[in-house]
Amino acid sequence: MELADESGIESVTMRELGRRLEVKAASLYNHIAGKDDLLSGMMDLAWAEIDVLGESADWKDAMRRRAVSLRKVFAHHTWAAGLIDSRDRTGPNNLAYMDRVLGVLIQAGFSPAAAANAFLVLDSYIYGFERQRPDVSIEDELKDTEAAREILAAIPDGGYPFAASVAMEYAENPFDQEAAFEFGLGLILDGLERSLGHREAPAGHA
Repeated sequence: MELADESGIESVTMRELGRRLEVKAASLYNHIAGKDDLLSGMMDLAWAEIDVLGESADWKDAMRRRAVSLRKVFAHHTWAAGLIDSRDRTGPNNLAYMDRVLGVLIQAGFSPAAAANAFLVLDSYIYGFERQRPDVSIEDELKDTEAAREILAAIPDGGYPFAASVAMEYAENPFDQEAAFEFGLGLILDGLERSLGHREAPAGHA
């Protein structure tokens, strides 16, 4: 993981790992089946870093805390988001992570199927958001405002009024990635809460 964090996932090879450990690459096969096994193990270790509150916690707080923690893991291990769909999901840390998340939701009143759907919806949002955004920095914020100004300059007078109003907003104020993420996450959690309330309501009062 340290090698991938420092030099990118493409640098993770059996040869380079052997060099780092000062052993022959061939000797590593006594411990792991190959590179795929290595990458799956790395991803499973990343799952262990995600913070999920216990089943007695408020489920919305737990899901929000999980989302924030997962984003921190992705920020620390920038290679992780790209490996999620291609790795074995049956490692012990991943199974424990899934069990904790599903436990929070089921204990809150979601059926097993609804809990699985909620898990999928939340993860799809988090993964999608992370995969499309670069690392945030002062330079990126400057690029955001510059891009908005370029768009604004390209819009003819009186043309595309709604796009112009948004471009004008971000020409002066950098796009706030964190606020945008919290906005979307809040909408999803509120929607899940309403769906839970409908399931709990007596017949004829939903």
